[in-house]
Amino acid sequence: MLGLEDFMTIQALVKRGVYFCDIAEQLGVHPRTVRRALQRGGAPARRGGRRGSLLDPYRPLVDQLLGEEVWNTVVILRELQAKGYAGGLSILRDYVRPKRALRAGSRATVRFETEPGRQLQTDWAVQSTVIAGQPVAVHFAVSTLSYSRRFYFWGTDAEDAEHTYEALVRAFEWFGGVPGEVLVDNQKAAVIAHRRGGEVQFHPRFVDLAGHYGFRPRACRPARAQTKGKVERTVGYVKHHFFVRYRAFESWAHLNQLAEQWLREEADRRVHSTVHEVVAERFAREAPALGPLPPRRYDTAYRESRQVGWDAYVEVRGNRYSVPAPLAGRAVQVRITLEGAVTIYDGVQCVAQHVLQSPAQGWVTVPEHHAGLWADTLAVEQRPLAVYEEVATWN
Repeated sequence: MLGLEDFMTIQALVKRGVYFCDIAEQLGVHPRTVRRALQRGGAPARRGGRRGSLLDPYRPLVDQLLGEEVWNTVVILRELQAKGYAGGLSILRDYVRPKRALRAGSRATVRFETEPGRQLQTDWAVQSTVIAGQPVAVHFAVSTLSYSRRFYFWGTDAEDAEHTYEALVRAFEWFGGVPGEVLVDNQKAAVIAHRRGGEVQFHPRFVDLAGHYGFRPRACRPARAQTKGKVERTVGYVKHHFFVRYRAFESWAHLNQLAEQWLREEADRRVHSTVHEVVAERFAREAPALGPLPPRRYDTAYRESRQVGWDAYVEVRGNRYSVPAPLAGRAVQVRITLEGAVTIYDGVQCVAQHVLQSPAQGWVTVPEHHAGLWADTLAVEQRPLAVYEEVATWN
């Protein structure tokens, strides 16, 4: 039976132009019930007194949290339990569900389901935490399979193009296969511009990545991130569950190790609230529909061109690294992995390898690179003393 709050929700949605059938689906009633409530001008009168609920004393606190844009009922439940609430989660969800339509900034979006193996949605988010005793802003990329809702996330210190590609490669490897298409937001690592007629200009290297793994790149329409709502909700799940359970880490490697453990032990085993299935079991049906991984992993390292100085050093990120002396004054290619390995190429030939260091640590030199230069410096011209005697006589 509809309550007063349900009727208020109906009125608000009708003013927005939402159809009766959509309102009824949200409230879990028949469309005729919605129509009758509007004709009646209010909720039906209840017969007898309403039974009390364990949630009743905590409704003002729930409303306060909703007003603060806290909509995750698991998080709200923890807050209520800290205040002495002894009820269950289902009562709380029943109370919050009709209020979601009134959420600030909400916009009706048609939900659609994709067939197994068709689509993966990916996005970045930022979370403050502590690593090695220091406050850190963790950039984490979340990749969600649209059918099974199985997802992977990876934490790092930047969300540039190279880290974006690395996050996708790691997700494909985690799933053991490649979806038919990858839906991204409009970050410059993937999308350069949207043109008239709906044409999207993708980043050349993102297109190269798509060709290597055999997926079709897709982009959300500008200012319409709800198109990838599945991954948006997963981002919130990671923030409100993983980063609440784990608040400090020994290192970046420790963070990602715990992330993969949490994915296996908790995220994969949960019953998804939309599809009402265990995620791992649903993924078992999707896995055969994924495309195979290529035999060679895509190279996500940074690539830069540099001019070698006449002292046979090349500048990379504010520091200088030695190369063989014959390359002085020539152009070389520099490859920098996300782990900090620096490799310098002359064409396709590797000519130097270093470990990335900060400028404060000083220039990085391999003595063998400059052996020829030192030999030339130590070669002193031998002149007979008679030459100097002639010069003195002339003066």
